[in-house]
Amino acid sequence: MSVVLVTGASGFVGQQLCAEMLKQGWHIKAALRAPHPLPGGVKPVMVGAIDDGTDWTDALQGVDTVIHLAARVHVMKDTASDPLAEFLKVNLYGTANLAQQAKQAGVKRLVYVSSIKVNGECTSEMHPYTESDQADPQDPYGVSKWQAEQALQRIAEETGLEIVIVRPPLVYGPGVKGNFISLLAAINRGIPLPLAGANNARSLVYVGNLVAALIACAQHPAAAGQTYLASDGADISTALLVEKIAHALGRKSRLFYFPPGLLRVAATVLGRAEQIDRLFGSLRVSDAKIRKELGWAPPYTMEQGLRATADWYLSHAPR
Repeated sequence: MSVVLVTGASGFVGQQLCAEMLKQGWHIKAALRAPHPLPGGVKPVMVGAIDDGTDWTDALQGVDTVIHLAARVHVMKDTASDPLAEFLKVNLYGTANLAQQAKQAGVKRLVYVSSIKVNGECTSEMHPYTESDQADPQDPYGVSKWQAEQALQRIAEETGLEIVIVRPPLVYGPGVKGNFISLLAAINRGIPLPLAGANNARSLVYVGNLVAALIACAQHPAAAGQTYLASDGADISTALLVEKIAHALGRKSRLFYFPPGLLRVAATVLGRAEQIDRLFGSLRVSDAKIRKELGWAPPYTMEQGLRATADWYLSHAPR
C-alpha cells in the first residue's frame, strides 16, 4: 500500500480520514501545525503555518499521494482587515507551494478538498450544481478556493502532477462545529425554531461519505485531472432536517411558522442575513459524475449519518 500525506489531519474531516485509511491498510503521514493526538500508526510531521514559505521536505519524503485538507476555513464574521489576502495566503499560495514541492519530491497525485462555494451560494430546487458549471464564488473564502483550483490545474499542466479536486457541500458528522452544532444544541434543548416554512432543498455530505469519496479519488486511475462533487444523495429541506435531527436525539421538533420575509428583515438588522439564507435557501449538488466515473456511492445513508452525529453530540454535550 502506498504512503499518503494528509494535511489538516487533526481536523474534523482529517481525523475521520486517517482512521478509515488505517483500517484499509494505508501508511499515513500527518502534516501538523502543532502537536496533536493522532490514531496509532499515523506518523506526525510538524510543518508549522501553511503559506508560500512552508518547507514540506520531511513531510513529503517517501509519499506517493497527498490529500490536502488544511485550509483557512470560512467564518461567519471575519475580523481580518483584508479577509481575501488572509485566505489567499493559506488557500492559494500555501496550496500552490505544496503542489510544487510535492511534484519535486516524486508525489504522483494530489487530492485537493475545495468547496461547493466555488460554484456559488444557491441553486434552484430543480437545477443542482454540477462540475461543468461556470465558477461563481461569492465571498473571499470561495474566491481563494477557486484560485487555488486554477493554480493546481496550471501546475498539473506544467509538471504532470495528477490533481483531483473535490468540492463538498456542508459536511456533518461526529466532531462537527459551526452552525450545525448550534442547530443540534438548540434542538436538544427544546428551543422553538421558526423554520416550519423552510421548504427548501439542500445537499449535505456525511463525513464518512466524504472520506470514502476522498479515498476513491486518491487511488482510482480515472480520477486524475478530474473535479467531483459528492453528497449523501438525498437532498433535504431545513424543516425536515430539524425533524430528523430531533428524532436522532430522541427529542421533539419544536418548529413553528414565521414569515420567511420578516425573518430575513430581522436577521439583516442583526447582521445574520447569511445564516437565514442558508436556512431558507436551496443548494443542491449532483454527484452523478463521481458515481459514474469512479463507481463511488455513499456507504452511509443520511439517517445513519445523523444518528452517528446525534450519538456523538449526546455523549459530549454539557449537562
